[in-house]
Amino acid sequence: MSSELITLQQTRQDTAEATRRGAESLTRLTLRRFLRHRVALLSMGVLTLVILSALLAPLSPYSPTGQNPANDLAPPSVEHWFGTDDLGRDVFTRTLYGGRISIMVGLLATALSLLVGVLVGALAGYFGGWLDNVLMRITDAFLSLPSLFVLILISTMLRDLPVMQLRNSIWVVILVIAVLSWMWPARLVRGEFLSIKSQDFVLAAEATGVGHGRIILRHILPNAVSVIIVHATLTVGYSIILESGLSYLGFGIQPPTPSWGNLLATAQVYALRAPWLMIFPGLMIFLTTLSVNHIGDGLRDALDPRSRRM
Repeated sequence: MSSELITLQQTRQDTAEATRRGAESLTRLTLRRFLRHRVALLSMGVLTLVILSALLAPLSPYSPTGQNPANDLAPPSVEHWFGTDDLGRDVFTRTLYGGRISIMVGLLATALSLLVGVLVGALAGYFGGWLDNVLMRITDAFLSLPSLFVLILISTMLRDLPVMQLRNSIWVVILVIAVLSWMWPARLVRGEFLSIKSQDFVLAAEATGVGHGRIILRHILPNAVSVIIVHATLTVGYSIILESGLSYLGFGIQPPTPSWGNLLATAQVYALRAPWLMIFPGLMIFLTTLSVNHIGDGLRDALDPRSRRM
């Protein structure tokens, strides 16, 4: 009996070791394929530079809200790299601080929308039946809503609540973007779960009495994570654009707190007289969203199991 137990333990250890080595080799292969994607690597460098510049914004010698009316609408120069706005504020400094807000909104709104979307999609795809029908009809109802109109409506309603902390709050913007962004990951994850749950290793786990929660978290979800990661990179860019649009229309982050969107809103009045007010925030939005999208393309190619080549 003791020899059988030793053999069984050894077999389990060998299986665990083989699984660990397989995961390591898969990770190395994915990294190697991503490093071959030159556009994605370049985009990673650009995005890293944008994020670092936003994080290092406090090192700027100018305040993002400091005014100097005597030097208003000054063109780009050695002292003011991006020029100054109508109140004499340094546009470079405000663009860096605006990047902090816009990037934070993109990341947190994406995380919240994925949390809801993955949960809904996993439950609908795994259990199916009436639960799938109910969750997907709710998802379809949200998808049928006019996004921009609902974003403006929800943002206005939240800001009109008698809670001072909600006024000009970044969390209001994050919440309203997440509310109308969770449906796409939900449908995507549902489709992946429907495909994966019929495979042999899932059926074997069910046959051995493994619980539903363990099957979802340990067997199906890890096999769908590549699709979720790729979608997340695209959602970050989408969220940044939505925040910029809301702020541009006056329903997002409000001045004097800078964001790329409200910087563009201010710049439209001086589009011909001081075009640099519009060019630099717009360029940052363009570079950030383009970089994130190309990183998503690189991850998609690297994680695609049907195109893995050494």
